[in-house]
Amino acid sequence: MSVLHDLALGFQIALTWQAILICLAGVVLGTFVGVLPGIGALAAISLCLPLTYYMLPVHGLILLSGIFYGAQYGSSTSSILLNIPGTPAAAATCLDGNPMARKGRAGQALFIVTLSSYFGGMVGILLLVAFAAPLARFALTFGAPEYFAVMLLGLVAASTASPGSSVKGLAMMVLGLIFGMVGTDVTSGAYRFTLGYLELTDGINLVAMAMGLFGIGEVLSNLAAPPAAQPPKKSFRLREMLPTRTEARQSVMPAVRGSLIGSWIGALPGTGPAIAAFVAYATEKRVSRTPEKFGTGAVEGIAAPEAANNASVQAAFIPTLCIGIPGDAVMAFMLGAMIIHGIVPGPNLITEQPDMFWGLVASFAVGNLILVLLTLPMIGVWVKILNIPRQILYPLIIFLICVGVFSVNSNVFDVFVAVAFGILGFVMTLFRYPVAPILLGYILGPLVEENFRRTLFISNGDFGAFVSSPVSVICLGLVALALVVPVVLKARRRGLSSAS
Repeated sequence: MSVLHDLALGFQIALTWQAILICLAGVVLGTFVGVLPGIGALAAISLCLPLTYYMLPVHGLILLSGIFYGAQYGSSTSSILLNIPGTPAAAATCLDGNPMARKGRAGQALFIVTLSSYFGGMVGILLLVAFAAPLARFALTFGAPEYFAVMLLGLVAASTASPGSSVKGLAMMVLGLIFGMVGTDVTSGAYRFTLGYLELTDGINLVAMAMGLFGIGEVLSNLAAPPAAQPPKKSFRLREMLPTRTEARQSVMPAVRGSLIGSWIGALPGTGPAIAAFVAYATEKRVSRTPEKFGTGAVEGIAAPEAANNASVQAAFIPTLCIGIPGDAVMAFMLGAMIIHGIVPGPNLITEQPDMFWGLVASFAVGNLILVLLTLPMIGVWVKILNIPRQILYPLIIFLICVGVFSVNSNVFDVFVAVAFGILGFVMTLFRYPVAPILLGYILGPLVEENFRRTLFISNGDFGAFVSSPVSVICLGLVALALVVPVVLKARRRGLSSAS
């Protein structure tokens, strides 16, 4: 009954006309950036963060969250029509979505993807509702050693799980930790790594860093890449998009399995919707009686990954809101946005600000319903957006980024910081270094340092305090595994290749 009461409180906030309009704006913008390959949800979220300063905190978070899960809905459109994923999470959808489109069944593929995404999102929301309060009560028992160990696990897991080399991921995470140390030391009051710039005494501006790395950096990377293919010149009528009964029946169980897999993976730090989508795709191919159909336009091959990545997006809020541990770069930015608004994420959020927590959760259900009602009728609009010349689109995006960065503090220095991080992000991407761990290290670094210092202060310098509880021992053990296992596996693969 307590959960039902909390949900009723949340829907009282989420169903106000202001919240519905803000949620609508968020999911439409999210779908827009998801449709366009290479833009990404994080660039749009960082661009809209300054707008949230003029809103109630809960409305600001509803807007940013709507952009996040709206982007997952939209990203499948370019995957199916162009064979180019709008976000990394939609890469698995290309495998069967585009072959289905080449067979003249693009409308049916988009219809199945939309309904699977809605189902997966709702399963993730139900998981968040079910486990939020118990997990928060458990997290209330955490002290400084436990928080240090859990945050360190989140950092290392997210960095080593990055695409490509785990060593590169860890290097970028350490670089993010260094950026997080810039500013004034809260203990001694000394300036650290400010290079003589007074503008850096309060630290590097989060919006400038995020917009640079994921906005300007992505635009530069896309400009350096060859132009994408053009979408088909055809209209999509709703009646023509309806799948056959056989296709509808074939998509049910894959969507269920994908939703469960995505919810489980999304709740783990360091994973994210891309991993969930590929795990769901591989699982579906393994359990299928006709695995040879996969890659040729199988309905199961689009229903499972789409349900998984949308369930993962909703479940990713579980560790972020309940413990204060983000699982990926977008959740790290959401954590930073909450801190900017004076909200302390973690177990006390549910007990001390239940209206904000449950209002945000209820808005997820409202946003998913808006998306399923809007996505199908607007397919034709999204297809036309794919035809916007990039020589028009990308300069406009950079202009909006610079305006957004300047509007935060009315400081030109922040614009230069954004440009510098944009160049850094472009260079890192060029050399295949993951950029997301930089933002994770920047946001979690000060929290890790604070709990590290607090633990040593309470224990009078005794390092044994870090292994004084089962939670911290388990987390530190997992950190060691996350560091050692990739090295062992790489050495084993090298040995096998030399033997062969």
